[in-house]
Amino acid sequence: MAITKIRNMEDFAAASGISRPTVSKYFNDPESVRKSTRARIEAALEKFDYRPNIYAINQNRRQTKNIGLVVPNLTDPFFVGIARTIEELIVAAGYNPLLLSSHGGPQQEIANLESLKSIKPAGVLLAPLGRASNTDALAGYAAEVPMVLFDANLDGVGEAFFGSDNDQSIGLIVDYLCRTGEPPAFFEMKNPINPNAFKRRTAYIKAMERLGFDPHLIQVYGQGWDFEEIGFREGSRIITSHDLPTNTVLCSNDRLAIGFLSAAYENGLRVGLGAGSALRVAGHDDHPFSRYTCPSLTTISQDYASIAARSVETILDRIAAESAGQEREEVLFEGRLVMRGSA
Repeated sequence: MAITKIRNMEDFAAASGISRPTVSKYFNDPESVRKSTRARIEAALEKFDYRPNIYAINQNRRQTKNIGLVVPNLTDPFFVGIARTIEELIVAAGYNPLLLSSHGGPQQEIANLESLKSIKPAGVLLAPLGRASNTDALAGYAAEVPMVLFDANLDGVGEAFFGSDNDQSIGLIVDYLCRTGEPPAFFEMKNPINPNAFKRRTAYIKAMERLGFDPHLIQVYGQGWDFEEIGFREGSRIITSHDLPTNTVLCSNDRLAIGFLSAAYENGLRVGLGAGSALRVAGHDDHPFSRYTCPSLTTISQDYASIAARSVETILDRIAAESAGQEREEVLFEGRLVMRGSA
């Protein structure tokens, strides 16, 4: 049998010509097989450069069916929505999803993972906090337990990452806003905790310069996950101080935009299209509430379904594949422009 890539113990047994039970017996206890057989197995290991994932072997022996799912904050409907989709896919695959929230804190993020380890997870799907995460601790955990990241990426952590293409999505909405009115200013937190925010800032600057416009960053102060409160408070300050360089505001995410819409209303400014409108406001993410704001929010819809499906598919594949050291995979999915009444 020609084996081009040794992915698991079955492939190794077939390539080496040694029975699967004997190979399994060797990995459980090398001294339990005859010396001549042991020599054959070790020669095959060297020949095929196969290194089994001992954690996966132990997990398979215990027949665990638990997959951990850790998100930054379950008070955010965005993460509730994508977690629900992932949970359904995990259940359909015959596994048990265990959903935990990090509540915006790096210590809780690590505590969640340690709690999962005590119940022997087959793997973990993690939407990390981002800049606040303890990257070294997460990398150490991912070296022991199969882990796939989604939403926010941490370089070198886990088996794979799946998220949104911020360059494409921000470029798409900047192009739309520039074609249909004044070029937008970018409303964002000065020191955001999520790495997507930095990518969107960079993408905004690049898109504006590509179209021949000067970028305008409106960077406001705020910490944590209370984005609506920050958008409202800082939006009110910017509006009342007449510091807006344009009548079009692109917010880094929908939750900031929701707060900004409220600030505009409180200060007597009409947001929307057509005569009588003082501002246009847009966001990013297609937050579940964005279609119910007044006016409804123009935004970018992330491809949650594809991100969820690919994340689950990959963690199941990595659980099944007992060989360690596979190349880390990163895939970004394009967003879709959703035009509503705010811009």
